[in-house]
Amino acid sequence: MSQIEIVGLSKSYRGEGEGAAVDGLNLSVEAGEFVTLLGPSGCGKTTTLRLIAGYLVPDAGTITVAGRELSSPRRVVPPEERGMGMVFQNYAVWPHMTVFDNIAFGLKLRRLSKAQVRDRVAQVLELVNLSGLGNRYPSELSGGQQQRVALARSLVVEPAILLLDEPLSNLDAKLRERMRWELKQLQRRTGITFIYVTHDQAEALALSDRIAVVYAGRLQQYGTPREVYRRPANRIVADFMGSVNLVRGRVAERNGATGIVEASPLRLTLGLPEGVEVGEPVDLAIRPESIRLVLPGSDPDAIPGCIEEQSYLGNLCEYTVTVGAIRLRVQAGPDVDLAPGDETWVAVDAGACNLFPADDVTRL
Repeated sequence: MSQIEIVGLSKSYRGEGEGAAVDGLNLSVEAGEFVTLLGPSGCGKTTTLRLIAGYLVPDAGTITVAGRELSSPRRVVPPEERGMGMVFQNYAVWPHMTVFDNIAFGLKLRRLSKAQVRDRVAQVLELVNLSGLGNRYPSELSGGQQQRVALARSLVVEPAILLLDEPLSNLDAKLRERMRWELKQLQRRTGITFIYVTHDQAEALALSDRIAVVYAGRLQQYGTPREVYRRPANRIVADFMGSVNLVRGRVAERNGATGIVEASPLRLTLGLPEGVEVGEPVDLAIRPESIRLVLPGSDPDAIPGCIEEQSYLGNLCEYTVTVGAIRLRVQAGPDVDLAPGDETWVAVDAGACNLFPADDVTRL
């Protein structure tokens, strides 16, 4: 049995002039998993988290944890009775309390002895790398340290499930990257189930055991980071998960499960979805790293192109290349040094491409 089972979950804010924030969501989370709800702003991921936490009443569906129903339209178990912790985007630490008192607050409400509180706070301070900072106030800490205080305050009460609502979005890029690593290590050490909300694709890929991609209140795909990135279920997922070239083409030939797709001047042999027939329009999703810039004659399937733009990013170079009437984003190693106006040849790895019917879900 999964630790968390979400079945047919729906929530609407029609009374506030909005549509369905969550629409028929089904999701299973195993104990000890790090699961990320990923999607653009307004897609329903934070509403889902608040439904799991017990702050909202669902219009339909159920949330069950370890076989116990916690939420339905008929009854919602209060947040304080769910055995969950929650970490918010804005840290939500009390500025007038020391680090120690911020973390100890929940333990004192449970009437633990002073010795128990002291020992538990010391343990969790060490866990989040804040040992020796218990007497400081939040104003004396960096943003990353304040976020660790918020984490420690949730962890000290030993929740079975930790809910995190974009906890790193207020940090600068370098600190955010370091905190990703610390969060993943923390989750592995504690074995707590993490449900994490973010709109940052790189964050979701780096942290998660599984990713639930949500758009317009609906679950678009649920799988491992590799599955979601390399084999997106539809055009929405392909477009949202990192950089992608979406190119309109048509099926020129079909031979069983494979066929030839033309998007002049591209001509690629790849697997075709069921029901897609010869002559029908399709959309090709081609990742920039699946395109190679090659020398003339080095690849029989390469086609000529011209460099339009170049961006040097240190560990790689990103190019905009024109091939016929198509503009492609291409990523190459830092040793490739081409300038706008240079001619080149382009080879596409057809096996890494994804194809969707042209009437597939709406673009982002």
